[in-house]
Amino acid sequence: MARTSDIEKAAGVLRGGGLVALPTETVYGLGADAENPAAVSRIFQVKGRPPSHPLIVHIGGADHLDDWVQEVPETARLLAGAFWPGPLTLVLRRGARVPLEATGGLETVAVRVPDHPVALALLAAFGGGVTAPSANRFGSVSPTTADHVRAELGDAVDFVLDGGTCEVGVESTIVDVTGDVPSILRPGGVTREDLEAVLGHPLAVPSTSHVRVPGQHPSHYAPRARVVLVGSEEVVAEARLARERGHRVGVFLPPALAGTAVEAHAVVAVPASTAAYARGLYGFLRELDRQECDLIVASLPAEEGLGLAIANRLRRAAGPRPTA
Repeated sequence: MARTSDIEKAAGVLRGGGLVALPTETVYGLGADAENPAAVSRIFQVKGRPPSHPLIVHIGGADHLDDWVQEVPETARLLAGAFWPGPLTLVLRRGARVPLEATGGLETVAVRVPDHPVALALLAAFGGGVTAPSANRFGSVSPTTADHVRAELGDAVDFVLDGGTCEVGVESTIVDVTGDVPSILRPGGVTREDLEAVLGHPLAVPSTSHVRVPGQHPSHYAPRARVVLVGSEEVVAEARLARERGHRVGVFLPPALAGTAVEAHAVVAVPASTAAYARGLYGFLRELDRQECDLIVASLPAEEGLGLAIANRLRRAAGPRPTA
């Protein structure tokens, strides 16, 4: 776990325009001073991320929100009061402190307060906002340990703060509160059911949105192996067929099939708990890459609770790959 001296060093790196990998409860972020356009632009360069894809600004508390946005609707204050610190990102109108480099040129900004002691200590020591997308190459599997960051980004990061394994394991839920009716733009660590309980009405999860936010690329959260999604009852047969075709097959074996023999190079037994599944999801994908699988067969969990976020990530992982 990061020491006080590590946090002070990381804060100094941020002040100097450098990049710091920091732990949050969701995934590790690649952080820069949110008010430094050059430092923010370097995030895009290191990740290979298109500059039109906005970043999330991390702040130290809900009481700082007014410093970063033009106005805070009552809905936003209600959600911030209920879920901050925590894995919830709110999309609001950009304030003057936020450079357009951080918003992908949009007049909206995504903001959240992370629920991790190291991240909060860094924000307090730094005294400002930190833009921090996941600390990995654009489109690939997000990191949930400091070792994941080091293995993927290496010396491109000026300093890595080690805060252990991320507790939630999937990115934050993104909610657009710029209009009359809020909507979920990306499912994540705060469930739709919990949001609806606080708001007192149903929330839509549109498949497309005019507001660009992280994680909307057709192929995202993807391992090197190709991901194939089938019904849970088809997993074993699909794995056998893929192996007969010469693939090194990895399998996400659903809880209903626990203990079933599978013809595959590697098998991950999916936890029955969706919280445990979310926490381990990216690690499972990385492990099958490590075992040199070239195809992963998986099924989607029920899309309720954290299952909605897991299903979203698996669909993105299985999305169309870019062609040369």
